[in-house]
Amino acid sequence: MIFSNRLCSLLLRNFGNPVTVTVYRTWSLTTRIHSLSTGMTSVLYGAMNLCHPISSTSALAENQHSLESVVEFPKVKVIIIPALADNFMYLVICKTSRKAFVIDPVEPASVLVAAKRENAILTSALITHHHWDHAGGNNKLLELHPSSEEGQLKIFGGDDRIDALTHKVEHNQNISIGCMRIDCFSTPCHTTGHICYYVNTSDMEMQKPMVFTGDTLFIAGCGRFFEGTAEQMHKALLEILGTLPAETLVFCGHEYTVPNLKFVLHLDKNNSNAKMKLAWAERVRGIKHVTVPSTIAEEMCYNIFMRCNLSSIQNLVGATGSIDCMDKIRTIKNDF
Repeated sequence: MIFSNRLCSLLLRNFGNPVTVTVYRTWSLTTRIHSLSTGMTSVLYGAMNLCHPISSTSALAENQHSLESVVEFPKVKVIIIPALADNFMYLVICKTSRKAFVIDPVEPASVLVAAKRENAILTSALITHHHWDHAGGNNKLLELHPSSEEGQLKIFGGDDRIDALTHKVEHNQNISIGCMRIDCFSTPCHTTGHICYYVNTSDMEMQKPMVFTGDTLFIAGCGRFFEGTAEQMHKALLEILGTLPAETLVFCGHEYTVPNLKFVLHLDKNNSNAKMKLAWAERVRGIKHVTVPSTIAEEMCYNIFMRCNLSSIQNLVGATGSIDCMDKIRTIKNDF
């Protein structure tokens, strides 16, 4: 999937103020939204400004890196919950059944507060990988919330090293929770058992697909190759995630957007899309707003790891091919 500079610029333009969703009719290209600060209706492209903060900056806890935020659709609501120094947890709720799951609940008390506020029935935890900053809250979550009216809390993941794992998943396995279908994609490299979770519903005219990528794909970046190779990350980014629908929303595991974009521009100095995204990201981070989600289409415009199949990117690092380019860029990033 390759996007022209013109299309990339179209996807990234019209950066505005924090917004709340008012109308989601179809997902052909445009989404109408309402600006909280000006009351004006505008049209945005891509995923920027799809979410709005739930709390005010004045209510931000001293140790919180971002404001808790929400992305809401007719059938599904995603609560973006900050954790630790720069992690994200996600509470994903089916609005018709109230059934919900959480992604990587490293700070379970915050998750349960959000679930109670939203009147959600938390049935499952979906863990992207075994690292403590993603799976380290599993045992505490089971202690605080061992079951719901739907039965015992289920903990899904792709690695036996995940604490309190109850259901091990494999590539292309699917899970149903309320109105949501979750497809499990094995993306080994950061860890051997890493799973990305792709979420959609039966009514795609009213709901954008979403993918929760943990530490495989970040906005404008990717995870370190702790337990894998450049070939594996190439497959994960370009052959698995990169082939998802262009409008798929990307919810990653960490708030790394600003440094990632600075790295992109360190190598790809003339990438106007990265420059625009960085200007927007620095502005919203200045007021503690999150930069998630992006879209697969956006990532194809400025994420240098997802563009390593382009000769223009390979030439920047003297690579002999796409996988070699992935390896060389990651090596440079490790020391950046």
